[in-house]
Amino acid sequence: MLFDMFKTFFKIGAFTIGGGYAMIPIIQEEIVEKKKWVEEDEFLDIIAISQGSPGPIAINASIFVGYTLKGIRGALICMLGTALPSFLIILLIATVFFQYRNNPIIEKVFLGIRPAVVALIASAVYKMYKSTQTKGFRLLIGIISMLIILFTNISPVYLILIGGIGAMLYYGKKGKNK
Repeated sequence: MLFDMFKTFFKIGAFTIGGGYAMIPIIQEEIVEKKKWVEEDEFLDIIAISQGSPGPIAINASIFVGYTLKGIRGALICMLGTALPSFLIILLIATVFFQYRNNPIIEKVFLGIRPAVVALIASAVYKMYKSTQTKGFRLLIGIISMLIILFTNISPVYLILIGGIGAMLYYGKKGKNK
């Protein structure tokens, strides 16, 4: 199982260009849909916690999945599987491709990769939105939060804290009324 976990996250880390947010749909497909290691709701919780934790989202998500499956050893194996491909690729780029950084072909390749990364991130947002079935007031809160982040200098951290406190108050009060 540990080797399968390493192999799965190594594959995710090796074949996903664009960083953590671009990895989310790939991680979701592998661990929720194919391997069925975690349920959809649990995956959304993992992503929420990973976003709120310091560090790269893909590394955080792999640590949470690994810990869920096999404790500390699973967390280390999954984290290593996710980080090792990036480390090796960066090492390769730093040693080999750095001398070709001004090559017009290399520049065009990277220009072509950018739209694909944007599409992967948009796909992750859409899949997460669809699986949360957010409607009505919750959708409005999400849209307002996005607009605040885009058009003001208010830190997303404050919005996360306000959302968490608001949810605790709302659901705490709702639980007492039952």
